[in-house]
Amino acid sequence: MKILAIESSAKAASAALCEDGNLISQYFQASGLTHSRTLLKMAEDLLKNLELTLSDVDAVAVARGPGSFTGLRIGVAAAKGLCWGADLPCIGVSTLEAMAWQGAGHADCVICPAMDARRGQIYNAKFRFDGETLRRLAEDRAISLDQLTGEAKKEEISYFFIGDGAKLCYNRFLAEGLPARLAPEPLLLQTAWGVAMAAKGKTPEPGCDLTPNYLRLSQAERERLGHP
Repeated sequence: MKILAIESSAKAASAALCEDGNLISQYFQASGLTHSRTLLKMAEDLLKNLELTLSDVDAVAVARGPGSFTGLRIGVAAAKGLCWGADLPCIGVSTLEAMAWQGAGHADCVICPAMDARRGQIYNAKFRFDGETLRRLAEDRAISLDQLTGEAKKEEISYFFIGDGAKLCYNRFLAEGLPARLAPEPLLLQTAWGVAMAAKGKTPEPGCDLTPNYLRLSQAERERLGHP
C-alpha cells in the first residue's frame, strides 16, 4: 500500500510517501512558516519529483492530534481536501504514536513522545518496541512533569524522549536522578514518516469522518466556560 502522509501538528511540517512501511521520499522543514503556506506544496512537489500523482496513492495519512490547534486544523483540512479531490480514503493517527516510531529500535527503554502543551503540562504517551512494532503503555494524555516523574520512579527503566517537549522532560528526569535518554536532533521533531508508520495496518476511513483530537479545550473555550 502506498501512503501519502502529512504532518503539521507542531512547528515542523513534512510530507512523505511510504510503500508497505518503506520510505520512498520525505520533505521536511521547521522554518516557522505557516503550514497553510507550505504543507500542500510539499506534498505536491514530492509526488511531482517522483513522477507520481494522487491516483498512484492508496491512502492519505495525517497526524490528527494532539498538538497545535491551528496546525492540526491545517493538516486535517489538507488531508480531507486531498482525499476528496482524488477519491481516496484517509487514515488519521495519533501524533504521539507517530512520534514514537522515531524511537523504534530502542527496545530496552520506554519510548516517551512529549509535546510542550504549555500551562505546566505535556502531551504524552508511552510505548515499548518489541522488535517489530510498538506496544502502547499509556493512552494519549495531557499531564504534568510531576505526574510523569512519579510514574517513572515506580518503573525503574530508562525513558527515551522524543518531541518538542523532550528536553523539558529529559532535564527534569536528570534533576530527579532518573535514567533518561534524549533523541538526537534529526529525530527530535515530528515527521510524516512516523505518521505513515503509525498508519500501517490501520483501516482507512472516508475523509469526511476525519476529525482532530485536541485532548484539551482551546483557550477561548476555557475562558467561555470559566475554566482556569
